[in-house]
This record gives sequence, C-alpha cells and structure tokens, in this order.
Amino acid sequence: MKLYSYFRSSASYRVRIALNLKGLSYDYAAVHLLRGGGEQLTPEYRRVAPDGIVPALVDGDLVLRQSLAIIEYLEETHPHPPLLPGTPGERAYVRAIALQIACEIHPLDNLRVLKYLKHELGVTDEAKDAWYRHWVENGFHVLESMLAGDPRTGKFVYGDTPTMADLALIPQVFNALRFQVDMQPYPTIQRIYDEAMRHDAFVRAAPEQQPDAQ
Repeated sequence: MKLYSYFRSSASYRVRIALNLKGLSYDYAAVHLLRGGGEQLTPEYRRVAPDGIVPALVDGDLVLRQSLAIIEYLEETHPHPPLLPGTPGERAYVRAIALQIACEIHPLDNLRVLKYLKHELGVTDEAKDAWYRHWVENGFHVLESMLAGDPRTGKFVYGDTPTMADLALIPQVFNALRFQVDMQPYPTIQRIYDEAMRHDAFVRAAPEQQPDAQ
C-alpha cells in the first residue's frame, strides 16, 4: 500500500493511526500542502486524487480517498484488531463521535478554509486563529459533555481500546494544541489524548514522526 500524506494533515494522521493499529506496512508519499502553492494541486497528484485532498491510499488497483472511508475499508479488509464495536448500535455511536469531529469541526478549520480567510477575505492572523479556536472549542464543549457523561467512555472514547472515534479525536486535539486552545475545560478529552499518546501506534503516527516533518 502507498499512502499520500502530509505530516500535519489531521485526516492523513487518522489513516496513519489506523494502519499502525492494524500492523500494516505502507510506503509514505509526501504531498506538501504549502510548498510551491501546494503539491496537492499539481497535475501529478490530481491524477491520484482529482479533488486535490490528502490522504489518498493506493492498494493494488484501488485508489481510496476520504479518511473515514479509508479506515472503513481497512476495517473490512483487515478486521483485527477491530476499530468498531460488535453491535450495530455501538458501531453507530462510535461512528457518530468520529463524524462529529470530521464533519462538524474539521471542515471549518482545515487549511483551505484558513488560507481563504487570510488571502481572499483579508482577515488578520489573529482573527484567523480566533476563528480556529472558536470552532474547535464549540465542538469540544459538545464532545466533552457527551464523553464525560457516558458510561461507555473508558481509557479511550469507547472502552479501553482504540476505535475509529479515537482516530478522529487525537489528530483534532493535536491541532487544537498547535493553535493554543485551552484544554482545561475538556478534561475527558485531554485524558483520552494523554492515554493515546502512550500507545505506540499513535506515537508513530504523530506528525513529528513523519519523514516530511518540518
């Protein structure tokens, strides 16, 4: 398998964790989202991913895009260890947490949005960072209340082993810390993040461990 990835892309980070948890080897193809106007916009990469978005995973003749779809593919093709619980209701719960992050927080704060705010709308760096923190904090308030009050929350989002929900949460926390979001109001989220960062699969997937890290 070959993973097209950018070290700080939270969506790529999700897939790296999944590959590590599944014990799957892969070739790392760096796609720098800033260099030269963005390598994801080059014709070469557009032939892999017409939308110009990372990650993309190539497995044989298959080219897979969208991080959660890639994780679902890995779950179906390499089911052990499982990243989803055993019953439909519990799988829906884990997916809902992952989607709460991937659909409600991440799209408002990804690189394309931040570049548009700065370069097209002319907002200052301070205002751009305030935008980022606002939407992360808004999403984390919801997640914290859900996780803190649910008996299914263990060392990780669901129980004591990682699931797809953690694969979405940990990269979002990493980016929140980069933008100096105050994590004190979110002790459950912080505790899960700290637990994950003691796990080898998460440590090896971290941005600073990637070959294109800067």
